[in-house]
Amino acid sequence: MGLELQASDGDLLRGMIAGDEHAFAELYRRWQGPLYRFALQMTGNAGFSEEIVQDTFMTLMRTSRNYDASRGPLRGFLYGICRNHVLRSVAAESPYLGLTDTAVEDGYGFSEIANSSNLFADLATAQTVKQVRKAVLSLPATYREAVVLCDLHEMTYEDAAGVLKCPVGTVRSRLHRARDLLLAKLRSLALHTASIGVAAPRESEGIR
Repeated sequence: MGLELQASDGDLLRGMIAGDEHAFAELYRRWQGPLYRFALQMTGNAGFSEEIVQDTFMTLMRTSRNYDASRGPLRGFLYGICRNHVLRSVAAESPYLGLTDTAVEDGYGFSEIANSSNLFADLATAQTVKQVRKAVLSLPATYREAVVLCDLHEMTYEDAAGVLKCPVGTVRSRLHRARDLLLAKLRSLALHTASIGVAAPRESEGIR
């Protein structure tokens, strides 16, 4: 296990290709969590996200020899496979998959974006994780994945462009537009929440 923990992703992949089950298990342990969070942040559905992760690693087993280290780290290759399965699931179900109770419990990574000083410095204290999650899930898929990859998974523009198979400039423009849309949505939610908070005491006073 010690050697596995020190091994690079490339070493583990080569071991997996050679038939080393322990190498595959370590790759799964290393990347299952991040890929699950990515799928959940894109779909909002825990059940579908679990299936997507399983499908991602099944695909890796079939296509591992297609990985070219000169084109980037294995992380990008895995996220690219996961993204393909996400898009298939989203297209098959709806513009975005419905939220589940499981996804509401702790945010599964959406708290990171709520606390991001880059995105919501003036809104973080007024927003809940649930509101941020809904705002992200309401974005068109092309904008949503830019936010999830760059702001939640902290990918560089170059790495995100590799996953999305588009120019770096496209990632930049999508992310800029996505952030504008999110800020507008969250400001609207904040105003709505504030108006409800003001109205509630008056209503209760009328009841008394």
